[in-house]
Amino acid sequence: MTRVIHTGDTHLGYQQYHLPQRREDFLDAFRRVAADAVEEEVDAVVHAGDLFHDRRPTLPDIMGALSVLRELDGADIPFLAVVGNHESKRDAQWLDLFESLGLATRLGDEPVTVGDVAVYGLDFVARAEREDLDYDFSSHGCDYAALVSHGLFQPFEHGDWDIREVLAGSPVRFDAALLGDDHTPQTRRIEDPHDAWLTYCGSTERASADERENRGYNLVVFEDDPPDSPADGVDIRRRALDTRDFVFVDVELGPGEGVERVRERVTQEELTDAVVVVSIAGEGEPVTPATVEEAAAEAGALTTRVTDHRELADERDVEVSFADPDEAVRERVRELGLSPAAREVDETVRASKVADSNVASEVERRVRELVEDDETGAFRPAEGGEAEDAEDAQGENSAGSEGAEADAEVVDPGRAEAEPGEEGTDSQVTMEDYL
Repeated sequence: MTRVIHTGDTHLGYQQYHLPQRREDFLDAFRRVAADAVEEEVDAVVHAGDLFHDRRPTLPDIMGALSVLRELDGADIPFLAVVGNHESKRDAQWLDLFESLGLATRLGDEPVTVGDVAVYGLDFVARAEREDLDYDFSSHGCDYAALVSHGLFQPFEHGDWDIREVLAGSPVRFDAALLGDDHTPQTRRIEDPHDAWLTYCGSTERASADERENRGYNLVVFEDDPPDSPADGVDIRRRALDTRDFVFVDVELGPGEGVERVRERVTQEELTDAVVVVSIAGEGEPVTPATVEEAAAEAGALTTRVTDHRELADERDVEVSFADPDEAVRERVRELGLSPAAREVDETVRASKVADSNVASEVERRVRELVEDDETGAFRPAEGGEAEDAEDAQGENSAGSEGAEADAEVVDPGRAEAEPGEEGTDSQVTMEDYL
């Protein structure tokens, strides 16, 4: 029998709500997965992408990841992983660094044998690159084969790429696809093109207020002596993680009701150290978010987010929280149907952590590279007005739910983090700087 933990979307380094406590929460959740793996004495930990929240993790985030990987290594539990869209770099990946240190294995076309299971990997693939993708998976001699990948796949909701196309195009018959990117845990068995299990493990911490389910991971068991259909020998069970409490308060106001009714509902809950998410609908009087936030803070809440859906419905049918203007900007950029090159420029100018003084040279350098490499496809507008590559990051909630409140970190160009070599204890570093 072979037992593996299937996890992913750990998003290390995400300082959600601009709170250092939330940044530590994401690392703590990853630590708990590793602790469970050691306690359960599993055969491997399989990570389905987005280990980091950003392609430029800070040194503390890198050191935190290393500490967890060393814990697994000390227990002789291999860490097998693919690269997700949030952390993907155009050159060497952070996962390659961890592999060079003997603490991880980057999965790919060659099988990695774990017990009786051959494990393969497929990193996040941008939509423009999928049509020409070659499935060069090498053969194996194991009882089972599992594919680990990162992306939003059909037949699951929000999918933009049918995983059945991948399975049909592969020379290797897969009995399970262990997936990441969708933060909603879900499992499904398919019979076409062949019998296989498809499963998303979900994220280990809530990267968005839209993620109400408990966080966790999958324990996947491959039984000895598989039956005629190996998928019958695969057992997938969800394990919960004890993460910071999110308290969701949904208030439907009646005529004449207002802020006092909202405060009453909020303070009925246990709020100590919790993230409080308040949604207001119905009729009633205007509600000042600060008044609600003050009441929750007095009750011990870590932070409170208030969304009044009545305000959003006044002008147009758009689901955007005014507490999160960055998501409104990202949504508008997605609607513009920009080319991949244009989206790179937008990300560099608006959202990246490139210092102000380096923005112009960085944009010029990247455009020059694309021209010299004859990457003409990078300058073609996206089809259907949708962004198509990894730089979309699909908001902070990769589940792709419409109207999700993606709580992205606001980057103030006037307070850009220090470049490598400049003063600052939490500076962004490149892989070359680290090495």
